[in-house]
Amino acid sequence: MSGAHILAITSGKGGVGKTMLSANLAAALARRGEKVLVIDADLGLANLDVVLNLHPRITLHDVFTGKAPLDQAVIDAPGGFQVMLAGSGLIEYSRLTPQVREQLALLLDTVRPRYDRVLIDTGAGISDIVLYAVSLADEVLVVATPEPPALADAYATIKVLAMQQGRTSTMLVVNQTQRPGEGRHVATQLQAVLQRFVQLADGASITLQPLGNITLDTAVRQSVQKRQLLMLAYPGSDAAQDIREIARRLAEATATAAAGLQSPP
Repeated sequence: MSGAHILAITSGKGGVGKTMLSANLAAALARRGEKVLVIDADLGLANLDVVLNLHPRITLHDVFTGKAPLDQAVIDAPGGFQVMLAGSGLIEYSRLTPQVREQLALLLDTVRPRYDRVLIDTGAGISDIVLYAVSLADEVLVVATPEPPALADAYATIKVLAMQQGRTSTMLVVNQTQRPGEGRHVATQLQAVLQRFVQLADGASITLQPLGNITLDTAVRQSVQKRQLLMLAYPGSDAAQDIREIARRLAEATATAAAGLQSPP
């Protein structure tokens, strides 16, 4: 389908830096010249507005309930991209209803022609609403940290996406790494476990696409406490440099995939 490349950014476990990555990756991609929209699809526990220090007058809740048109919910964010923010604590969005299903699909169909890339910042875990949001994306990026609980949850998420959605290729970013090569080591371990324990019906295997790692960096916590993007507050930090490299690899992967689709058979 023409229009924006849609990437869902998700995680098996909360607190691994998924929303931080979504916001800063959007800024890094915008710096590369892409027109980017970030949609906060964590509809019950939204916090992208906190990370960006934005106070939206119109949220996705208003759009979904017909109180405001979609265009009024799109706002400019620091970093040169746009966002659609969700209200927090809305119990009606904690489960996947037919209305939420229809509204999310319509939303993406509407915005896709307007952007180069749309990032969907999902909730954590494998609830119906998270899985449905991911199903609307062209590709999925799973965020994990090196700790065993986060890796176990990342494994479970990737397995469910493969079994339910047929996703045999999943991008991976390892956050909060402390040693050189730790991100690559984690990706190799996770790939080995998937190959050993996940058997798909058609004999296909799951391939991880490691996009890189983000160094454990005090600048990340400081930027979050300031409610500023890391890419703007501490652009020279190790973590900011890691995110720029992830953006480069993501852009290259997208270009390669697009070239493959356009080449004659």
